[in-house]
Amino acid sequence: MEALLEKAKSYLDRRRGERVTLTQLAQAVGTSPFHLQRRFKEAFGVSPRDYQEAHRLEAVKASLQNGSRVADAVFDAGYGSMSRFYEKPHLGMHARAYRARGKGQSIRYCTFATSLGVVLVATTENGVCAVKLGADGERLKRLLAEEFSAAELAEEALPELEAKVRAFIAGEGSLARVPLDIRGTVFQRRVWEALRRIPRGETLTYGEIARAIGAPAAVRAVGSACGANPVALVVPCHRAVRADGGLGGYAWGLPVKKRLLEIEKRRRK
Repeated sequence: MEALLEKAKSYLDRRRGERVTLTQLAQAVGTSPFHLQRRFKEAFGVSPRDYQEAHRLEAVKASLQNGSRVADAVFDAGYGSMSRFYEKPHLGMHARAYRARGKGQSIRYCTFATSLGVVLVATTENGVCAVKLGADGERLKRLLAEEFSAAELAEEALPELEAKVRAFIAGEGSLARVPLDIRGTVFQRRVWEALRRIPRGETLTYGEIARAIGAPAAVRAVGSACGANPVALVVPCHRAVRADGGLGGYAWGLPVKKRLLEIEKRRRK
């Protein structure tokens, strides 16, 4: 079965930019569409269709970052029309804003000290695009500037967002309804959505999250998606733990993850 799945993936890789139906793919590798769909999703975390979509999206991103016009990038990646590309919120940010790391985008941000250290929160007009944690506020600002190197960054007070984050860290509030403006692959978005559904004070293992999104074999990919989370706290990747009870990884340090879980469990009682 592993060889068949690799054959299916290679078949799709050789036909990037083309539309390959599930039936065509199943015939090419010699199995049934139903069987292939189920096994492919278990192994790679996405359906064959979403796998193709992710590659098309990555092609659009690469072209945009290289300065291509949006229309050229979209059609070169195999989309039949601009409307097909915009059917789903692929990039979070509008494609023109994503080109060249947020070129033309206005991003406001603030930093403030908390019991967990310094928190940086950044937002566009559509929603929060970054939340970073650390001991050094200047380092967090540099990370934001690197991530959105062509955007117009403005440091200013964001009292409403700051108050919500402070309440969350104190174990007294929720960030579940905070609007987001983030980028991610199809698989990453499914993981992030699953993380936002974990109640405060509870945790799920990486394996449980993989099963929850219908990709039980994609445990490592779930861990990678957690590591790629651009909005700490708002997407609570600290609630993902290892099956043996260990904390696993955390981009902002395991002591911060441990502290967050302690706060949430204490407040739940």
